Amino acid sequence: MANLKDIKNRIQSVESTKKITRAMKMVAAAKVKRAENAVKASRPFTSELNTMFTRLLNSVGNINDCNVKATNAVDNYPCLLKARPVDEVGILVITSNKGLAGAYNANVIRKTLKIIEDYSVKGIKSKLFIVGQKGISILGKKCRNLDCEIVGEYLSVANDPTPSGAKIITEDIAKYFVEEKIDRIEIVTTRFKNMMSYYTEDWIVLPVQKPEVDEEHHHIDPLMEFEPSKENILQKIVPLYITNIIYQALLEAQASELASRMTAMSAATTNAEKMLHELSIEYNKTRQTAITQELIEVVSGANAQN
Repeated sequence: MANLKDIKNRIQSVESTKKITRAMKMVAAAKVKRAENAVKASRPFTSELNTMFTRLLNSVGNINDCNVKATNAVDNYPCLLKARPVDEVGILVITSNKGLAGAYNANVIRKTLKIIEDYSVKGIKSKLFIVGQKGISILGKKCRNLDCEIVGEYLSVANDPTPSGAKIITEDIAKYFVEEKIDRIEIVTTRFKNMMSYYTEDWIVLPVQKPEVDEEHHHIDPLMEFEPSKENILQKIVPLYITNIIYQALLEAQASELASRMTAMSAATTNAEKMLHELSIEYNKTRQTAITQELIEVVSGANAQN
């Protein structure tokens, strides 16, 4: 049985840990509500943009001309719309900068590794664009033994997703795609469901997929007119569409991370309280045993003198 000093030290240690986990839970709870509101506010815009983009692509038809050259890679819309055989794939992995978020980072990294291994079996190499320090640290070690390499690292957007941050990532991956260093780009992220749950997803971003349209709900007009021209409109809307996908993925990931951290810290606080209760009982039992032993020794000594 442990002595009183050891038990008391353990109680103090658990109490300190409980204060930390409770504080982290409160911080995550305050932030996750704002993140949830941001996700819910952006989803209607994303949905409408997808609908408009779907109608536009179906009205324009196939675009095979890749001669449009713009200063920014993301403005070369014909190349971004053109599919080609896949020899190398780019994967945008969205993780967090900090740990203590339950299984959030582990789930994203596990799915990423599965995708890398599946592509490797097919002889396809993977290039990683990683958001978040956790993904950079873990996947950096894993890539030493896998057919992949990290070509882009982004830290600030993991804590503060912004359209400008998403635009930087978009330009980087578009440049690799236009220069044919990669033939496809996917996003491994999480979809926020509610405060208690989320799930990992794999989104294909490039080449831009021509969505299937439900004719009953989305009327397609083959005679749609474009002002000033379909080229000018596509050159504006394709970058917006891709950037918005990445921005939405960042928002979904941040909300999922904070929800996972809040849940994990809540469970850790509850476990700390249970452990404190058990340690208090053990401390009292040990203390009672020590007092009883001392009394027995005193009585035995008195009897011996008599």
